[in-house]
Amino acid sequence: MNAVPGRAPITKDELARGGQVIRAVQQSFASKVVGQADLLQSLLVAVLANGHVLMESVPGLAKTTAAATIARAVDATFHRIQCTPDLLPSDIVGTQIYDQHDGTFRTQLGPVHANFVLLDEINRSSAKTQSAMLEAMQERQTSIGGESHPLPKPFLVLATQNPIEQEGTYTLPEAQLDRFLLKEILTYPSPTEEAEIVRRIESGVFESDATPVASVADVQFLQELTKRVYVDQAIVNYVVQLMYVTRHAKDYIGAQLAGYIEYGASPRGSIAFTQATRALALVRGRDYVIPEDVKTLRHSILRHRIILGYEAEADGVTSEQVVDAIFDAVRTP
Repeated sequence: MNAVPGRAPITKDELARGGQVIRAVQQSFASKVVGQADLLQSLLVAVLANGHVLMESVPGLAKTTAAATIARAVDATFHRIQCTPDLLPSDIVGTQIYDQHDGTFRTQLGPVHANFVLLDEINRSSAKTQSAMLEAMQERQTSIGGESHPLPKPFLVLATQNPIEQEGTYTLPEAQLDRFLLKEILTYPSPTEEAEIVRRIESGVFESDATPVASVADVQFLQELTKRVYVDQAIVNYVVQLMYVTRHAKDYIGAQLAGYIEYGASPRGSIAFTQATRALALVRGRDYVIPEDVKTLRHSILRHRIILGYEAEADGVTSEQVVDAIFDAVRTP
């Protein structure tokens, strides 16, 4: 039986319990959101891997609904923050309030202190406010009045952004993009799916609150189980080689395509792959990672970590095309 060094191997009973919780969350999601199978997979992976997700699409493709649904499927605290240009860092992390009765300051924690935090239209907040999220997302704590306040466990940021509206928006810096474990791009529904969306709205499905199907303890159990999913050294070497190619692409995918890359993925890319593929393996009912798990998550993990130049946009070259070329250039173990 394969086991992670220093950790006990996953038993059949634990795998069965984990699968039961995952299926319950999947069914709860499907009862509210039509289609969006890739998004559901990414959200589950993020929950299990204790990471953050950035969702991007044009308006009306259920980004907010999907994030709220996955959060409310768990009986945990959930806060939604609508980002605007005048949003202040203290509006997110909290502030100190002067109490006139006893002449002291007391700390009032902000809405980021929740298990699930939905940052709606994150690119509408100013750079100063965006930077306030860095400590919360990376260090899982906030600093108010010189004191550190730990965030609850689990803690996940589910952020949305609209790529077509540029007025009043602030582009997310690469340092903050890298803090997101996954970036998911939503596409338009098929005619059949769109008809089902209209039918559900007419029947009042979205007016009722979803009943939680999992607890915080269930999520913590799944997160601990994910850490025990086995990743063979050959898979680790495969991931590291892929990250190396993103930084030295001209030697592997040709000068023309490589010329579009300004910066390759940092070591966070390798860490993200090992964390996310463990979670995906568990979602698929396995206690070990296979190369197909790495390939499945390649776009979600790398589309925001490989930085392309302006020439790529001018020539219609996408990060997904570059990622696919890199994967084609590296032998699968």
